[in-house]
Amino acid sequence: MSYVKQFITLLSVFAVLGANPSFAKEDTPESLAGATKVSAEKVIELMQSNGDLVVIDSRKASDRAKGFIESSIGLPNTDTTEASLASHIKSKGTPVTFYCNGVKCGRSYEAAKIAIDLGYKNVYWFRGGWDEWTQKGLPIMKN
Repeated sequence: MSYVKQFITLLSVFAVLGANPSFAKEDTPESLAGATKVSAEKVIELMQSNGDLVVIDSRKASDRAKGFIESSIGLPNTDTTEASLASHIKSKGTPVTFYCNGVKCGRSYEAAKIAIDLGYKNVYWFRGGWDEWTQKGLPIMKN
């Protein structure tokens, strides 16, 4: 098959599946049932007012290597399981915030949903994530 025919076939597949051939990621949903959506400022407030708060960085290790929110735990969504959450979070009532790269990154949404499905009760979702944090000039850590 020629490259032109392969390209046309690929575009046809994208059209049938409703996919965007530019490979642009779509925004994550505006809300997540069972979670409270928070801003960067609210994350800081939660960190200052609640010593038990666990902040989970749901990004890949390569993203985390570029920087992360202080005291956050690197736990990619692909590694988020009942056992991995239990190893970092004291109880299902402990407040936990999930973040990733931002509104076009679904990793924190997926990880928070896993936690909710497992019965975690105080789940916060920082939808704006790393993009919002850094755009606001908030402090970051690097290893």
